[in-house]
This record gives sequence, C-alpha cells and structure tokens, in this order.
Amino acid sequence: MTETVILKLGGSVITDKSGGCAIDHARLHEIADQIAQNAQALVLVHGAGSCGHPEARRYRINDGLDGENIPGVYHTHAAVSRLNAAVVDALRGAGVEAIGIHPLDLALAESGRLVSFETRHIAEMTGHGIVPVLHGDVVMDRQKGACIVSGDQLVTRLATALGSRRVGLATDVAGVLQNGAVVPRIDRKIVETLDIGGSGNTDVTGGMRGKIGELLALADAGIDSHIFHVSKVGQFLAGAGHGGTIVTRRGIS
Repeated sequence: MTETVILKLGGSVITDKSGGCAIDHARLHEIADQIAQNAQALVLVHGAGSCGHPEARRYRINDGLDGENIPGVYHTHAAVSRLNAAVVDALRGAGVEAIGIHPLDLALAESGRLVSFETRHIAEMTGHGIVPVLHGDVVMDRQKGACIVSGDQLVTRLATALGSRRVGLATDVAGVLQNGAVVPRIDRKIVETLDIGGSGNTDVTGGMRGKIGELLALADAGIDSHIFHVSKVGQFLAGAGHGGTIVTRRGIS
C-alpha cells in the first residue's frame, strides 16, 4: 500500500496575513506545479492566514459562544472556505485531482481539542488518487460551543489516523530559527533550550510555538515531521534534503 504524505501549507505563505483575505495566487500556482510534478498519495492541509484569523479574533470564537458572537461561526468558516476554494482551483489547474474538505462538517472538539474527526473517507480518496485539501477551521465544541482547530492540530490527527510517516510543513521561513540560524533537529529536550515565539501577525492558533507543541506530540507517537521554506516543497515531496528542521522523538537522530 502506498504511504500517504501529509503536507501543510502555512497560512502566511499563501496569504498576506496583515491584510483582509489577500490570497497569493501566484504562490499557490507555484506550489501546485511542484505538487503536480511529484505525484503521490497526498493529503494537503493549509492554514487560514488572513482568511479566517481576523474573523475569529473579531468574533472571539476561541472564547466560546455567548449568544452575541454566533454569527462569527458563519463568517469565519466562509473566510477559510474562500481560501480553500482558491487552493483547490490552483491544484486542479495544475492537473491535480484535488477536492476541498471542511473540518466544520466532520469534526467535533471539546475545550479546543478534537474528540471526533472522521478520516476513513479521506483514506479512500487518497487510494483513488484524489488529493483531499483540508484547512484550519471553526468547529463545534462540546464545552465552548465553538472553537478554532488549527491546521497543525489537523496534521497530527491525520498523520496518526492514516499511518503516515512523512509529514511536512511549508512555512515562510527556512525552519525553526534560533539567533537567525536554522535549528536542524528538535526534540523535547532541545526545545527547552529554545526561545520560540508566536506569530507577529493576527493568529489565534499559537504561531510557531503552537506548531512545535503539536509536532512534539506527533513525535511522541514515533512520527517525525519536517519544517522548511515553501520554496522547498518539491524537494520534500521528492524525498530530498530541504535544509529545514526535523521534529523528532528524543534520542532518535
């Protein structure tokens, strides 16, 4: 059985996170071409960037529903869905059989963490050469009413459920940086020595700090992940070096 690769595109690499849903269509087409040239069983996840984070912040979605902010569920989901449609269109324009999948339709959370997330149909899709494209989204929450589930949380859930051993995160930096240099390897011991900040723009999912937390949990399950610059998507998919950071379990090189 062909192994499924999980690739996540950071919201900051496909949108201008300081603007209002400003989608970088040129970047999307470049990425789509790289994916088309490296055909394989693939699940794509993308962040929200400026298409969703501002709405989630404006309506205080992560504080839970209080009766007054209920319209924020619609507006946040509508924003991320617009970006998802643009990603799917770019992939299909490059010849990739992509289809959008919305977490709001198939996930349930409790206190901000996924407790139910259907993935069996996603496995069926990849088995037939279809590339499911998921995204960070607002989902219903049993404790809070609603919450934001990041693309990074989706990545860890998908990788575990689908048994993937190849997980890549394309960002707008070369990897996890310390004093301007790429940290080539991170585990739970090394991360204690690092000063990892959040996002400098509007981000309700924790920025790089939140990303590393999710990936360390994935490493605990024995699944390594790779963080690299978006220009290296082709190299990652081809199994070549990307010059970025590998997040791994302690004691494993």
